[in-house]
Amino acid sequence: MTITIFLGSLLGAMAIGMPIAYALLLCGVALMIHLDLFDAQIVAQNLINGADSFPLMAVPFFMLAGEIMNTGGLAKRIVNLAMAMVGHIRGGLGYVTILAATVMASLSGSAVADAAALATLLVPMMVAAGHDRNKSAGLVSASAIIAPIIPPSIGFVIYGVAGNVSVTKLFLAGIFPGILLAFGLCGAWWYVSRKENLSPPPRRSLREVLTILREGVWALMLPVIIIIGLKFGVFTPTEAAVVAAVYSLFVAVCVYREMSITDIYPALLGAAKTTSVVMFLVAAALVSSWLITVANLPGMVTDLLEPLMDSPTLLLLAMMALVVAIGTAMDMTPTILILTPILVPVCKQAGIDPVYFGVLFIINNAIGLITPPVGTVLNVVCGVSKVSMEGVIKGVWPFMLVQLVVLFLLTLFPSLVMVPAAWLSH
Repeated sequence: MTITIFLGSLLGAMAIGMPIAYALLLCGVALMIHLDLFDAQIVAQNLINGADSFPLMAVPFFMLAGEIMNTGGLAKRIVNLAMAMVGHIRGGLGYVTILAATVMASLSGSAVADAAALATLLVPMMVAAGHDRNKSAGLVSASAIIAPIIPPSIGFVIYGVAGNVSVTKLFLAGIFPGILLAFGLCGAWWYVSRKENLSPPPRRSLREVLTILREGVWALMLPVIIIIGLKFGVFTPTEAAVVAAVYSLFVAVCVYREMSITDIYPALLGAAKTTSVVMFLVAAALVSSWLITVANLPGMVTDLLEPLMDSPTLLLLAMMALVVAIGTAMDMTPTILILTPILVPVCKQAGIDPVYFGVLFIINNAIGLITPPVGTVLNVVCGVSKVSMEGVIKGVWPFMLVQLVVLFLLTLFPSLVMVPAAWLSH
């Protein structure tokens, strides 16, 4: 009955068009009434405590770093560097997109920010070079979702807070799977574009490459600083977010000089607006999270999954299938906030490392950003590149299929996640 009330109130509120944050609050109130615990002060106290978290301070600073990256010239120079390195290869602009997305993922941690930047810069270039517009937009969409997986990742921060899991370990564990996804996309792009008879641009001279590298090295230093700082304990993930924002601002204003003092306010405003949405969601979800614990919903879900508890791989496959289904109808942040307090205790009881599960969970949620009908990244790419939703869906599915295959392999072979993570942690 408790599970029915939880799902019924949540899905019912969403079905009538209520914003997800308010739906989560309503769900929490419904559970409180069912448990005969209703007290408005408890709701208010948990709402405030939900946002009162030191790790969550990373969110606004990573958002700000993404805003500065897009307006301060860092994204443009990363694309130029990728063009100089692989643009001359057959189908080179596709590989440029994947390489640029992978590097930009290590700067912003936001798939939506990366999708907007990549679609603005690369879709027109790919179409002008003769590539199919739908395939180009689809590749940009699929490449952008590497951002929540390679650190710094806002998704990992939210999962770590909701599941009480080390954000530093999650960051380090996400590096190799993110690179695997990039290689998978390269293979998919080779297959998709192999029949296109296009002449790639000429190879850049060594002098040109070195000039572009010299300009781009400032942007490339940011992920190096963050990874080294996390590995050697110089700063926490929250402090890494501050480092990323301050460093990006310094490079944009003082080195590239593409951002003036007057441009800082719009960047701050954009980051603040996005952060306010995310933080209200987090605060509302943690009200429900507290009640999920009080009502022992994880124990009930464990009982339902009891036949699979002896086989962690089958259990993971079942949970991943559930998240894929939910990801088609719900955005990434609310999915993480709703499912984390339910699934993490189940994983712990089954002996599954919550860091390993977190990597699979975030990859799965990232793929949800390019699955219709909700697909936030698809909507961003549609708006920026002037491609219809039908066209982007048609272009993205081969790349999404490859990413699902990578997720399946990571589920079958946990060492692909945990061995590199252990090496980076020491």
